[in-house]
Amino acid sequence: MVVVSAGYEILDQINGMEVLRKIERIARVCYKSEDKIADGTAERMVRSLIRNGHESMLEHVSFSVKFIVDRGVSHEIVRHRLASFAQESTRYCNYGHSGEITVIKPCFWSEDSANYMNWYDEMKTAERRYLELIADNASPQEARSVLPNSLKTEIVMTANLREWRHFLRLRAVGTAGKPHPQMREVTIPLLRELQNTIPVVFNDLFNDLIVKQ
Repeated sequence: MVVVSAGYEILDQINGMEVLRKIERIARVCYKSEDKIADGTAERMVRSLIRNGHESMLEHVSFSVKFIVDRGVSHEIVRHRLASFAQESTRYCNYGHSGEITVIKPCFWSEDSANYMNWYDEMKTAERRYLELIADNASPQEARSVLPNSLKTEIVMTANLREWRHFLRLRAVGTAGKPHPQMREVTIPLLRELQNTIPVVFNDLFNDLIVKQ
């Protein structure tokens, strides 16, 4: 059995300045004020759009992130309706080929704790039962019935900037209740990276995160 930490990968190259310029060009169509585009106007325009709640203009820019999380966390990710998803399928992926399953390490228990050792034993049991079923000619979609929530899954989420802001507001900052620790394990680093890449779009969320921490 392989135990790995959760993580993420942004699948697109994001040029923060180009993102702001694109949003400005699109937003100015509404006012026919394209002639006002100049150095520094993109940042001011996007900052003003966010401050005034006119976030529909952010929907014109999208990017994809691959999350490596457990199945439980993935169930929360796919609740975000205004996004597209592609997820590793336990119906079609046969983990019997490698002779082991991969699980996500729980970030809330130290490896020398009783809880972690109990969890590890249960994961080994689930792995053994799964491999026994596969060896007994069960199909992957049948054998998956014994796989645990901690099973590693890879899920790609594609969303526009407005939905990423909503996602991170809920899943990193926690404006509607405290997010699950394993969700924050990937969303807080993602928010930090996006704040560094497109600060005008994510500064307010990052500041909210700092205040709540």
